[in-house]
Amino acid sequence: MSNQVKDIFPVLIENAAALVLYLDLDGKVALCNKKTQSMVGLSRTQIIGKNWLKVLFRNKNSSLRGDMFKAVLDDALTYKRSKDFQCHLSGKNDDLRLVSWNITPILDKNDRVQGSLLLGLDITSFRERENSLKNIDDSLKNIISSINEYALYVINLDGLITYFGMGCEKMFGYTKPQIIFKHVGILHNVNKAAFELSLIFEKVRQSGRYESEMELFTRQGQAIPVRMTVNRFLDADGKLTGYIFIAKDITETKKLEYQVFQAEKLAALGQLSAGMAHEINNPLFVISGRLEILKQEKIAPEYREVLDLIDSQATRIRKLVDRILKFSRKSTLTLDKVDINQIIDLALPLVNDSQLPARKVEIIKSFAGNLPKVLGDPDQLQEVFLNMIINAYQAMPGGGLIKITTSNFENLYAQVQITDSGVGIPAANFKNIFMPFFSTKGKGTGLGLSICHNIIKSHNGSIELESQINQGTTFTIKLPFA
Repeated sequence: MSNQVKDIFPVLIENAAALVLYLDLDGKVALCNKKTQSMVGLSRTQIIGKNWLKVLFRNKNSSLRGDMFKAVLDDALTYKRSKDFQCHLSGKNDDLRLVSWNITPILDKNDRVQGSLLLGLDITSFRERENSLKNIDDSLKNIISSINEYALYVINLDGLITYFGMGCEKMFGYTKPQIIFKHVGILHNVNKAAFELSLIFEKVRQSGRYESEMELFTRQGQAIPVRMTVNRFLDADGKLTGYIFIAKDITETKKLEYQVFQAEKLAALGQLSAGMAHEINNPLFVISGRLEILKQEKIAPEYREVLDLIDSQATRIRKLVDRILKFSRKSTLTLDKVDINQIIDLALPLVNDSQLPARKVEIIKSFAGNLPKVLGDPDQLQEVFLNMIINAYQAMPGGGLIKITTSNFENLYAQVQITDSGVGIPAANFKNIFMPFFSTKGKGTGLGLSICHNIIKSHNGSIELESQINQGTTFTIKLPFA
């Protein structure tokens, strides 16, 4: 680009007929032009450094339009793609102007989002007045409804659903004919619906808006954590005719929050366990040493039996302490490109050497061919799969089936699923299943799954659980390709 073009480029932006705003990663305006200042009725110093929503949607009655715009912007940044959007802006004289926006994520050379460019064209003069004053324009509803993470629905004053967007069908599993004119309580916990809805309506009546986290329920009864925003639905005369609900699925956000919480808790427990193990080891060495001295003395047989019993229990304690240290210690990984199918095949013969009680268990393998290699420590990964298979075996006291499946997950991960037909795990135990010392086995130490969890995390992978009582359990492990 020549110096002459470089010099004139800022002048072109400044005098463009379109609104131009550049937002940083925090959503603050880093650049704007004269048209933007003129449209919103603010000076440059009142705009630069301010949150873009507070610049474009300062009017209290424009919060719904702001929520819709933010949903589209979030979608553009998440999927790194340009999006088009239309909405009304309140001009400097509070007159509604219809603006057509183009939202473009700005990426660096590493394909990371650096900010976003908003270009807006005032198209008010091209639209009839009644269309510009609609509470929810059909095009806006279609845009919001097409975003999977969001669901938009409208209810009347009797609580009956009168509009159910496509996003709703994907989120809740109902079709429009199944839910239109049904009471909105069908999406809430039956025991909490009356209280939650009365609270929402009261808050909206008082302040014009409600926003909070809650759980909504699918047609199958599955709970979905959502960030809920509720606004008034007004007719052309400004009369309240119902309520507009926008629900954002925050399942993945909650999973990440829980994983961070678990990781912090496990780190603290690891430090505590290491300290306890060392403190136990010191007197244990003294006990074992004195036992060896006593066993060399000439003593009566009945006393020797007592010494042997003490020695066996001391050995048991020593093995437990070794496992505690293994859990708490950050072992050094010996990384190599490994074939995950081969690692599992090497672990399977070791199951027979684990002194498991005799029972009829069939193991079926379904391995994906041409699976890319993962970067991992062969010995530690082998320990994970051995432990998982033994757990599956122990979950089937009457025998059963273990199925081991490998697959390519989205060309990003090697996915391993270990499924048993055993007794299953109660849902109440899910949150503790990877915690150290938590065990449902009578003789278990509760460290096996914790060690597996730590090893998989150290490989930048993930491990998840699905289970139903008396229908079996599936552990899903994902390891990134090398």
